[in-house]
Amino acid sequence: MEPIRVALCFLLREDAGVRSVLLGHKKTGFGTGKVVGVGGKLEPGEEAAEAACREVYEETGMVVRAESLVPAGRILFDFPFRPQLNMDTLLFTTRTWEGDPAESDEIIPQWYRVDALPLQLMWHDAGTWLPLALDGHGPNLRIILNEDNATVRAAVPLD
Repeated sequence: MEPIRVALCFLLREDAGVRSVLLGHKKTGFGTGKVVGVGGKLEPGEEAAEAACREVYEETGMVVRAESLVPAGRILFDFPFRPQLNMDTLLFTTRTWEGDPAESDEIIPQWYRVDALPLQLMWHDAGTWLPLALDGHGPNLRIILNEDNATVRAAVPLD
């Protein structure tokens, strides 16, 4: 079974020396109730950068252009007990966009300080890779989940 192809885009801003990232409180679907990155599944024939821009617009109303995206890593999420959830996720950051974040049917966007990420409200694995992605270290990992499909059994570097 092929993994679900996903693209996430992390909008970064700096104000008075404080770096912030736009994340969202998930209202529906996979991960409801958690704070998540903005993004989602690629549509057939769609490139990851195109999907990241489309998802940012659909989820926040903000316009991001593909040429402003910076590759920020790749995470393979391996759900051994629910392989239909396996994901191949490409990460992007950007510091350029148009508009202000607005609530959508799927998420409530909110800015968070990069040095105070709400990891307790996020998927367990986020602490393993999100700070690296936001700091430009491009994590390339396989995250293997436990039987609960929520906690991390292992994080293995990709070849």
